Amino acid sequence: MAQAQPDGGPAPQAELEPPPDIFDAQALDLDFWLKPRVIDVTRPASGERAKILYWKDGDIIDSAYQELCHLLRDVNGKETAPIDPKLFETLWGTQAFVARYGIEQPLEILSGYRTASSNRKLIESGVPAARQSLHIEGRAADIRIANLNAEVLGGLVRSFRQGGVGFYYRSGPRGGWIHADTGLKRTWKG
Repeated sequence: MAQAQPDGGPAPQAELEPPPDIFDAQALDLDFWLKPRVIDVTRPASGERAKILYWKDGDIIDSAYQELCHLLRDVNGKETAPIDPKLFETLWGTQAFVARYGIEQPLEILSGYRTASSNRKLIESGVPAARQSLHIEGRAADIRIANLNAEVLGGLVRSFRQGGVGFYYRSGPRGGWIHADTGLKRTWKG
């Protein structure tokens, strides 16, 4: 019960803290990070889709890791390379986090690993790609989740604080995409 002020008026209410951002990974509890990790991905460029249990009881399942590396391969250069496991953590975490709010769409992988040649061809054709892209090192992916605003998706990826986040806005039915990487923590718009 509120105490009365000396003048007889009601005591001032304590200021409430604003609720945490609904899409802020820093609000996650430990149980979230201990559960088995299943990632549901699709590659529009190759028409592939897979739902893969890749981590359980604190360990990456090697055969699942290899399958994910294949899915994130350079579909143009037709080469597969090791993908930084931290990138899979961000991708899985993003998908698992939004699933808590009823958004259970596959994570669209628009670009994962790129050969230096494929990266150079993108630059030459006017596609925004860095000359020293982390895609070449298997440390970046361009992603999208259907029906999830790019700004919200990018904000969530940024809240994991695992690397760089690029916001690429495009008009049209497919919209833009988010670049996520395991490099330096930075944000940009492309």
